[in-house]
Amino acid sequence: MIEISNLSKVYGKKFSLTIPTLAINKNELVGLVGNNGAGKTTLLSLMLDLIPATNGFVKSKGMAVSKSEDWKNYTGSYLNERFLIPYLTPTEFFEFIGGLHGKNASDIALFLKENEAFFKEDAYDKTYIRDLSAGNKNKVGILAAILPKPEILILDEPFANLDPSSQLWLKSKLKELNNNGVTIVVSSHDLKHVTEICSRILILDNGKLVKDIPTNSNSLKELENYFNVSSI
Repeated sequence: MIEISNLSKVYGKKFSLTIPTLAINKNELVGLVGNNGAGKTTLLSLMLDLIPATNGFVKSKGMAVSKSEDWKNYTGSYLNERFLIPYLTPTEFFEFIGGLHGKNASDIALFLKENEAFFKEDAYDKTYIRDLSAGNKNKVGILAAILPKPEILILDEPFANLDPSSQLWLKSKLKELNNNGVTIVVSSHDLKHVTEICSRILILDNGKLVKDIPTNSNSLKELENYFNVSSI
């Protein structure tokens, strides 16, 4: 589904990301963890062709993402609030995203109704996105990524700024989407959330992929031990 080969991104002399090889298979739910500055957002940005690679490539369903835009038709993503349009209301933003993917007003209304436990759009129908709280901005971005019913979903720190009820809802939603065939890559600082929902966990450290492990009953302890050692 996603294939990485000889991928690197160099920022002057301060940081470099180097991933010799990585394959994310169809219908996997992959967690990406690492300390601040490890390269998680850089890797996700390369997957989405938001920044150019220094070397190597990312392929999606066999297509190099830097050479084609076809992959955008089946990929949903939300990395940060720069993905939003601040001068729109949530309704207007959902209509904009839906329109790009052939969704009509009825489709969007049904989608929002189905997901109102996460974000009750009616409460903010006259509020510009720029005036929403950080948590509600996150909710709008996540729902907009899910709205087109993507085959691949990429999310960066989706649990950030969410209240406990919303975090539980999102974990359930991601598992539901994955059970319905969606391939998901999600980065998070919350090791417990990652081990609860992901079938596979990747650890990035200083721009390098240092562990690639299947999730099991010992995964949380293994991650905690790794980061405890790394912080000494």
